[in-house]
Amino acid sequence: MEDTTWVRENTSCQKEMDTIQRFFIRPFFLSLTIGIPFCIFKILFGISALRHLSPGGGILAILALAVTVWAFSDLLMNAGRSLFDLLHRTAPFEFCTIAQVGRIFRMPLVFLALDTLLTFAIICAMLWTGWIATLTPAESWLWYGATTMNLISLSLVSLYNEIRRGHI
Repeated sequence: MEDTTWVRENTSCQKEMDTIQRFFIRPFFLSLTIGIPFCIFKILFGISALRHLSPGGGILAILALAVTVWAFSDLLMNAGRSLFDLLHRTAPFEFCTIAQVGRIFRMPLVFLALDTLLTFAIICAMLWTGWIATLTPAESWLWYGATTMNLISLSLVSLYNEIRRGHI
């Protein structure tokens, strides 16, 4: 009798874990915790670059504007993916413009990884240029919120995976 109770509880726990795992891979969760924060990092970098490079103008200011437009495009794509997911529909587009280009080559995940690398480079550029210290209070709150959402979700997923593997 004791053994069947344990099996029932374990099966119930497994179903719950599977539900949690499915939530972690839903486009809504991915957009909210990775895509949108990455867009915020890119937008704030573009705005900061425009602020610091505009007096001289030139090609760098044009590149800063291009980053800002790219970031807003990605933000719309992530919002769209979330909306499609909440409506239980498959989105006809990727999470970001670079992954969308990757779809042409049948490698959207490779291009999504490239977008991630570029975003991390942007975060590093904000830190190493010192531009992060020049953000307005509202921009700082956006940066803090994006960082918090991104890092806490990464930690939750990692913790969940360790629990699921039985390491905890």
